[in-house]
Amino acid sequence: MSAEATNPATPGPVTGAAARWRARIDLRRLGRAALLGPAARDRLPDAIGHVAEAHRAHHPDADLEPLRRAWVLAESSHRGQMRKSGEPYITHPLAVTLILAELGAETTTLTASLLHDTVEDTEVTLDQVGEEFGAEVRFLVDGVTKLEKVDYGAAAEPETFRKMLVATGNDVRVMSIKLADRLHNMRTLGVMRPEKQARIAKVTRDVLIPLAERLGVQALKTELEDLVFAILHPEEYEHTRELIVDNAARADDPLAEIADEVRGVLREAGIPAEVVIRPRHFVSVHRTARKRGRLRGADFGRLLVLVGEDADCYAVLGELHTCMTPVVSEFKDFIAVPKFNLYQSLHTAVARGDGQVVEVLIRTHQMHKVAEAGVVALGNPYAPPSDPSEAPGASTGAGADEERVDPTRPGWLSRLLDWQAAAPDADTFWSTLREDLAQDREITVFRPDGGTLGLPEGATCVDAAYAQYGEDAHACLGARVNGRLATLSTVLKDGDTVQLLMGQDPAAEPSKEWLEHAHTPAARIAIQRWIATHPSHETPEEIVERGGAADVARATTAEPPVADTPDSVGRVTAESQTSDNPAADHPGAAVVLVDQPGATVRLAGCCTPVPPDEITGFAVRGGVVTVHRVECAAVERMKSVGRTEVGVRWGDTAGCRVTLFAESFGRPHLLADLTEAMAGEGAEIVSATVEPPSQQRVRHTYTVQLPDAARLPSLMRAMRNVAGVYDVSRAQTPGA
Repeated sequence: MSAEATNPATPGPVTGAAARWRARIDLRRLGRAALLGPAARDRLPDAIGHVAEAHRAHHPDADLEPLRRAWVLAESSHRGQMRKSGEPYITHPLAVTLILAELGAETTTLTASLLHDTVEDTEVTLDQVGEEFGAEVRFLVDGVTKLEKVDYGAAAEPETFRKMLVATGNDVRVMSIKLADRLHNMRTLGVMRPEKQARIAKVTRDVLIPLAERLGVQALKTELEDLVFAILHPEEYEHTRELIVDNAARADDPLAEIADEVRGVLREAGIPAEVVIRPRHFVSVHRTARKRGRLRGADFGRLLVLVGEDADCYAVLGELHTCMTPVVSEFKDFIAVPKFNLYQSLHTAVARGDGQVVEVLIRTHQMHKVAEAGVVALGNPYAPPSDPSEAPGASTGAGADEERVDPTRPGWLSRLLDWQAAAPDADTFWSTLREDLAQDREITVFRPDGGTLGLPEGATCVDAAYAQYGEDAHACLGARVNGRLATLSTVLKDGDTVQLLMGQDPAAEPSKEWLEHAHTPAARIAIQRWIATHPSHETPEEIVERGGAADVARATTAEPPVADTPDSVGRVTAESQTSDNPAADHPGAAVVLVDQPGATVRLAGCCTPVPPDEITGFAVRGGVVTVHRVECAAVERMKSVGRTEVGVRWGDTAGCRVTLFAESFGRPHLLADLTEAMAGEGAEIVSATVEPPSQQRVRHTYTVQLPDAARLPSLMRAMRNVAGVYDVSRAQTPGA
């Protein structure tokens, strides 16, 4: 069965929501009422009276008939089933529904909640649910119904979550029901074996709690955190409980004193407001103790100021900062800039005379409702249009399985749905989901066209490329961040403007090194999938030989060698690329003569030899000879691993490609002056990377194509003559 049972008297943190639940409802009494049979049609069953009362508190005009019918079906279908604690099974869907009703869920969600286990655990079918309650209820029940282990084996749990997340992408109420379901199961987990308790608690910690945070359902998230804390860290939990009990026994309460003072300040200012004390939950107290060490009275809670209008929030802030001593570093404005999970509030702090700091939250009543209930407080974002024929599931043929578009779907959910579709198997999906949900902060970056990208904190230009272009990002050449050239490994900050420089090659290849800079699952999975379908034929020695550079395009011979000649003529068609520009490479024109018939020539990416450099070659796999400058550090490494040295020499030197490093002091127009000087020497810039300034110094990397290798010395001189440039050198990878 989907809901695990326990004794309701299980020891554990009794938070505000849990206390209200236990005070307002007797599970055993409701179970006995359920066994007496369905109520008459002319009145609401006593067993769901508390649900109806909580629902009407948020929706006074709600039609309760669907709830009555859902109760009748749920009670009759679950009759005879018992939880492991010995209670009638119907007490579980009833408890889940009450949790959602207290959060303000609308009638459709509550109806589906009462029925959420019927398809999974009874003879009721989805078609029957749809016929009786409509397409939306059918969709919600289907969304939270587990996949069978007999069909999916060990993959059943991750695939169930994948199914649930896809359904959530169409209707966020699916996840609301799942979160409430998990909360009641966690409240009643005590009859399970310790190892099973730990397993469920870890999944709750890694998946359900981050999802509750992202959906803004703080009331569920905080209680889930405390319940997980009690199971996985019993000693720390007990210590935290003792701290809370000891503080409650104190005679003085600094929070109460400050609350009275705040009420007086606002009363004198003529600002109608409600000031309440918000005790910290167990995990919050534990975190505060780890951060601050010894806790004082003001550390065990915060003040919450509730007002009527947005403008009143700022008026309260002004009065507090005028009449009390504000702690400026604690101020945050989440009203002007809401969090990605809908949260809005002003955060500030004031200092008492004894040095204690009291945190204050300021928000409207509506903001508070959303802060507590998140998406649950939004009601039904999928309400049908006024014309019933246009509603989902109407006679036009639109069914519950047809995808519905949610214009308010959070960006993080859209990204999650994108990458999960590309996850090749259940294990990859499950591990990547946990990794993705562990990234609990989001930044917004701007595109030059005025659009935005939402990315997790720590994301790089690689992540931005795949977020904007999907797998077309394989052709990304580089980026500009806030107008300046930047490497694709550059970590982005909130508010940055990112312009991605894209190549036109449809067969462009991503660099394997991008995996080191890919922070998002979408980027990592796309790169890994390309690598998996394009296996490398290189040995580890060959990877070392090329200095760990990005994949080099295959070199080809200009023409077949003549059988009776000792030399093979190889026209080099690919040399090096920078690690962030896999599509920047184009065929060069330098020709190398090789003392190995039939060989293909490749210029080493670590030292980019060009005429008239003194060169040597080494035979590697596939009949390829790599060519190095003789002073290259890789030469000694190749010799030490027993590579066969091959005689090579320059042939036709009509053109060449080379990578140059330039170091300069930062100044306006430097980049324009430098590229102009390079163009004056006939150099075609194939790719360019400019690192962010460090101590007023800037490092540039250019790969250029020259029509004649003899022009290289004059090109380097011209670059050095640009004002501010103090060094120009050839690419040379240091020894391993």
